[in-house]
Amino acid sequence: MAHTAGRTARGTRERLTAIAALGTRGGDRRHPLVAAAMVLPLAAVLAVAFGAVEAVAAQASSVAGMLGH
Repeated sequence: MAHTAGRTARGTRERLTAIAALGTRGGDRRHPLVAAAMVLPLAAVLAVAFGAVEAVAAQASSVAGMLGH
């Protein structure tokens, strides 16, 4: 019985390590697309919450006006 508990704990630890390593490359670095997929939803929520959407729209309108479009 003691041998089974040790194997189960080791297998669980290996599975958790494999799950944590998803999206990583050699040297423990995440792929840039994985990093972007993690950050963009939070960035969108913060932009809406703090009114940055209107600020970006105003800036885009100003730049378009300066370019003559």
